Amino acid sequence: MICMPKNPAVRRFYLRVAATTSANIALNILVALYFYKFRPHGPAAYVLAILPAVAILWFIVAIGQYLVEDKDEFQRNLMVQVLLWGLGGVLVLTSAWGSLETFAHIRHFNPTYTYTLFWIFAGISVPFLNRRYR
Repeated sequence: MICMPKNPAVRRFYLRVAATTSANIALNILVALYFYKFRPHGPAAYVLAILPAVAILWFIVAIGQYLVEDKDEFQRNLMVQVLLWGLGGVLVLTSAWGSLETFAHIRHFNPTYTYTLFWIFAGISVPFLNRRYR
């Protein structure tokens, strides 16, 4: 049984997250398969290639809606801290990688992984923030 929170803002946020994450995964798979099978060119290729990023935009809108709807100031603050840690982790990693590319000539970083890395860093921050506010 799935335990849904009692807070309606959090419940709506979880549903939006599930929808946008599912859309992102589905769009990534469908676009990759379409490119593999049909090899589109020109404007159609550009439009198809950016479709998965639209789901990321929906996710950002979902976060903004949550921050507006939730009445619990502490929970909103906690979400902002998680987002800041995720952003900070991505900024440090991609900046360090860029320096390594420039000076040590390592392999190029694929920006497609930035969104995933952001959520990895955000997820890593959660237990530390929870322990901090215990």
